[in-house]
Amino acid sequence: MTEADAFAPGLEQAGLPPDRVIYVEAGDNKTVLASMEEGLRHGGLAAVVGEVAQMSMTASRRLHLAAKGTGTMGIAIRRWRRQADASDFGLPTASATRWRISVVPSAPLPVPGVGRARWLIELVRARAGECLNIELDACDRGGRLGVPKDAAADGKRVFG
Repeated sequence: MTEADAFAPGLEQAGLPPDRVIYVEAGDNKTVLASMEEGLRHGGLAAVVGEVAQMSMTASRRLHLAAKGTGTMGIAIRRWRRQADASDFGLPTASATRWRISVVPSAPLPVPGVGRARWLIELVRARAGECLNIELDACDRGGRLGVPKDAAADGKRVFG
């Protein structure tokens, strides 16, 4: 990881206050994976999230076994700065699910400005389950994600 992407005020808005989050900065991919595995094996954490550039089948299997052993949720974020870096996206992993999250344009507003952020959430792989596609709006004042009004009003199928 070359730059810190975790933004404490943003995490707090998502329900993760700073006194409940442990931040670990690691210099390379191997150290990130080792730190994630250690956190998953601890058993006292609710979730372990790490951003990795690449993940081999062996590494993903180690993380899967560590998470399964303690019941801790493990999330490996693989974000690519360039399209060429995404070449390993289709390679197999031991993960129970695989998600892809993409930004989509926000709904047009009646006045000039920027609307609520919107994402396309795709469940690409689910062990013994079906895939899913859904568009979600960013949190409202109550902290709830929403299905875009235009998708519901137009009768578009958001689940698939």
